[in-house]
Amino acid sequence: MSGGEARGPVAALAAEFPPVLTTAMAAELLQVHVEYLRRMVREGRLPCHRFPGGREMRFLRDELIEWLAALPGEDQSTSTGRTQLTDPIGA
Repeated sequence: MSGGEARGPVAALAAEFPPVLTTAMAAELLQVHVEYLRRMVREGRLPCHRFPGGREMRFLRDELIEWLAALPGEDQSTSTGRTQLTDPIGA
């Protein structure tokens, strides 16, 4: 990482990956399924670089970390049924 852009657990995770990532490596870094990653690229939601000819995709590790850090940090999970207002443990 240059300039200390990523910190904490994200920096530790990102340090395990090279600067230029294949689709599979990018999916692993973001901890998503490869097909979901491809869909995000098709929808223009994720930064991606294509080789001339268009099929081969590469991702820049630092761009993905910046993209991830810019996402809203609010937990929108409904799996536990608990919310910040009603969860006494999280208070």
